[in-house]
Amino acid sequence: MHEWAIAHAVLLSMAEAYRAGARRFRVVVGELQNIDLDALRGYIDELVRQEGLDVEVDYSVEEAVLRCNRCGHRFTLAEAGLGEDEREAIHFLPEAVTAYVRCPRCGSRDIAVERGRGVRLVALREAEAAAGGGEA
Repeated sequence: MHEWAIAHAVLLSMAEAYRAGARRFRVVVGELQNIDLDALRGYIDELVRQEGLDVEVDYSVEEAVLRCNRCGHRFTLAEAGLGEDEREAIHFLPEAVTAYVRCPRCGSRDIAVERGRGVRLVALREAEAAAGGGEA
C-alpha cells in the first residue's frame, strides 16, 4: 500500500516541524489521490506513537477542481462522472485525469487540475486549530 510510504513522508515533515515547536497539524489529501484515508490515518497514528511525538493531527480531503482550457468551465470530479475504474487509474498518476475526463460543457479534453492533487501537511497555530482552519 502506498499509504504507508505517504505516512512515512508525512511523519518526516511532522517531526521536523515538531522540533521547531509545532504541535497541531492537518493532513490534507487531494481527492485525485484516491487514498484510503482510514489506512493513512492509522499508519500516521502508529508512526507518531513510535516516534513519541506529542501532537494532534486532523485530516481533510480537498475536493478536486478541474478547469477546461478551451471554454474556462470549472468543474469537480462528481460533475465529470468518473467511475471507480477511472478513479483507481488516476490515483497512481493524478495528471492522467485528462485522459479520462472531458469538459461537461464543451467536451474538450484540454483540462487543467486546479486543486485536489497530492498530500500536504499543514502546521496549525493554536487559535487557527481551535477555529478549524488556517495554514502556518
